[in-house]
Amino acid sequence: MMEIIKTASTLNLPDWWICAGFVRSKIWDTLHGFTKRTETPDVDVIFFDEQNCDENVEKELEIKLKNSMPNIPWSVKNEARMHIINNLSPYTSSEDAISKFPETATALGVKLDKDNNLILTAPWGVDDAINLEVKPTPFFTETKELAAVYEKRIIEKNWKSIWPRIKVHHIE
Repeated sequence: MMEIIKTASTLNLPDWWICAGFVRSKIWDTLHGFTKRTETPDVDVIFFDEQNCDENVEKELEIKLKNSMPNIPWSVKNEARMHIINNLSPYTSSEDAISKFPETATALGVKLDKDNNLILTAPWGVDDAINLEVKPTPFFTETKELAAVYEKRIIEKNWKSIWPRIKVHHIE
């Protein structure tokens, strides 16, 4: 994991994080006693740059990362434009975007600071991830449409088939 984080840091992106399943899955793997890490469908590298919202830049960054670590399924997204894709109000930062991920246990990010110290952001804390609880972030309880997105993800992700000890909370 550290090699992946260090590789992402070489891009020197503004307000960058590796987030979501990359972090959450490691926690759940460890708490389930897995000796081998579960396969990650992608490694989400996010950043926030309002000055350059060209999607092609993201693709070029993915190519750079793939050239460094070709076996990693990199995904790079500029959160300054992702609100358009998600049909939401603009985000103010990468951390704001992370806070609006569907699940609290997924709303996690890691990066290295200028001194190569590992930094964690957890807008809703780490308790749910550590306690193996899948709950919606407050943002996803605000409307019926967002609640439906959360509920659909729970079904599609089928995390209990991989991590049987997790407890999924539904929006009532």
